[in-house]
Amino acid sequence: MTAMEVLLLALAGLGAGAANMVAGGGTFVSYPTLLALGYPPITANVTSAVGLLAGYLGGSVSYRRELAGQGTRLRQLIPAIVVGAVTGATLLLLTPGETFSTIVPYLVLSACFLLIVQPWMKGYVQRHRERNGRPESDRLSPAVHIGVAAAAVYGTYFGAGLGVLLLAVFGVLVADHLQRLNGLRSLISLLIKVIGVAVFAFSSQVAWLPVLVLAPTAYLGGALGAVVSRRLSEKVLRYTVIACGLVVAALLFMQ
Repeated sequence: MTAMEVLLLALAGLGAGAANMVAGGGTFVSYPTLLALGYPPITANVTSAVGLLAGYLGGSVSYRRELAGQGTRLRQLIPAIVVGAVTGATLLLLTPGETFSTIVPYLVLSACFLLIVQPWMKGYVQRHRERNGRPESDRLSPAVHIGVAAAAVYGTYFGAGLGVLLLAVFGVLVADHLQRLNGLRSLISLLIKVIGVAVFAFSSQVAWLPVLVLAPTAYLGGALGAVVSRRLSEKVLRYTVIACGLVVAALLFMQ
């Protein structure tokens, strides 16, 4: 790689890590950057997923207090997480490059939609909590397992907006405080990404040199994103990510 390519990837890692920490949608930054550097679509998507993994670690660590006492729930969901994540990653690796190029603009638009409805979804979840003040329980219904498995398939196939999907599942179907559900969502997002990376690592689709640049800068971007998110309007940051996603979708449609 040239010095300019390293610089572009470093900036993409910073931006993607920050975006994932603040609003989600870091893929909107890293994926088109890798495409612009000449990587095929599936290689770009897989490399982006591997490179941005470090950023999810920081998010999970920040929720460690909310995760206390949720080990039973997590253990129940492990089978759904593993099956869904392996399925999504395998489907991605089996998808022909031309087919993925056709699908991905629609996936980007779907992720933009998830980010657009995020505040309304949070409001709905909060109202649902208030109306249905059920006692907290560690027992999870079959619907939760199905929802998590479906989210895991999406999470390793493309992944932008995964956190919104998981929060919707937990917020409606699990009785607990919203911040604790956010902590569970963050950890499960990390586990889904880890499983996806484990599958991708055995394929020939990972471009490891870009990963070496993306990983540390994504971690740093996540840390910076946590600081920035406390000082700037979440609404402004979220819609900035959405605008980037719409631009990326438009460019992909024109290819």
